[in-house]
Amino acid sequence: MTSSEDDSGESFHPLGEAWQDELEASLEETEYDTDLGLEMAEDAMKVTKGELSEAEFHDRYHEDVLAEFGEDERPIESGGEGRVEQALSRIGVDEESRRDVMKKMGAGAGAVGLGAWGTAESDGESAVAATQEDEEEGVEYGDGEGTQWGMALDLEQCDACLACVVSCAEEHNWDQGANWMYVLDYEDTTPGGRNRLIRPCQHCTDAPCEKVCPTTARHTRDSDGLVLTDYNVCIGCRYCQVACPYGVNYFQWDEPDVPAEELEEDHMFDARDRWVGSRGPRGAMQKCTFCATRQDGSKGEELIGRTACEDACPPEAIQFGDMNDPESDPRQYLDDPALARVQSMNSPDEEVQEAIDVVTGETEPAEDEDGDGMTEREARGIIQAEAGSGDSTFRLLEDIGTNPNVVYVGNEPGPEAEQVESEISYADVGQTDDRKDVLDEGTVDLGWFV
Repeated sequence: MTSSEDDSGESFHPLGEAWQDELEASLEETEYDTDLGLEMAEDAMKVTKGELSEAEFHDRYHEDVLAEFGEDERPIESGGEGRVEQALSRIGVDEESRRDVMKKMGAGAGAVGLGAWGTAESDGESAVAATQEDEEEGVEYGDGEGTQWGMALDLEQCDACLACVVSCAEEHNWDQGANWMYVLDYEDTTPGGRNRLIRPCQHCTDAPCEKVCPTTARHTRDSDGLVLTDYNVCIGCRYCQVACPYGVNYFQWDEPDVPAEELEEDHMFDARDRWVGSRGPRGAMQKCTFCATRQDGSKGEELIGRTACEDACPPEAIQFGDMNDPESDPRQYLDDPALARVQSMNSPDEEVQEAIDVVTGETEPAEDEDGDGMTEREARGIIQAEAGSGDSTFRLLEDIGTNPNVVYVGNEPGPEAEQVESEISYADVGQTDDRKDVLDEGTVDLGWFV
């Protein structure tokens, strides 16, 4: 059995054997232990699935990490509190209440139960209530305390113009081909034929990449749940790249195209004075940050709650905001995608406008179809005929327990999905698609999404 295979002889990585082999080869180019990186990545994913506890994971690799790196700054110390207990403690829940919550959640629920209030800074009583409500009612999008930035991405609205990719590159100055934001087309055997996927970092609530970082360079920002990299702390071991189920991490091989002296300081350092914004220096890992320095106000209050990709998207397929706030843009969009779509279209059709007014309550609906005016049922039929239903929503790899904070509207890729050429190429917009060779060789499919 090779180091890239699990006990069954199969690759552990959701992206498949070819992807895992490529990651193994990249680890072998570093000065750090390849086998340790692969084994930690595999077990980090077991933690998110609830198959291994945080404490067991930490203890299993503590001595090896110390021997390899001379330090072990991973979030959970041996014999200490688990991740969920730490979060409850941080938001003010007393010891007795923490025990009650953990008992309700059960031993296997710890990895997936942290949920939307994991980064909260509120009173403990409301946090416990939110936890119980989530369990009892199965709240899908949060309703926790504190801020949790996330996205709703409407795949049926996306026209693959790549404006989001261009704006991200301009905002963060990453090198050609890094592609923190990536848009791809694929063909599938499921109904609908040709489909599309937008892939930023998912900013997981329970991120495997954070679990394997020996220096805490990869970390979750307490104030808003963003998963970030402190470039001043990152040693470039690339373990986070192997542990990420979504393939969103990039290593800065050479000196960056844009030198440090040309970067805006308020875009480099966040409110904690940690270098987590813009592109990274040579030898560091980097990825989508959800425009972290915008969100903490470092670039001005007017940019809080906005990302560069959202601002640039012509069909408004990207909705960014607080996933814990029912009134935020993504939550409102997910509540009624068809209505949100048709409102963004600014249709001149009077019947469509009347339907919008009826559904939004601006106009009183008719009681029956024989009366004057339009019933709500008729209005919704007109809206769906204009914009589609938007009934299908999903999260990528939801079953592995990472709790991604990106929710998609549209068709979920099936096991037979294969990436195909898009009508607009990256070269057409002055960008580079480093996945082109992989696409041409046909070495990566999309079956890992299900």
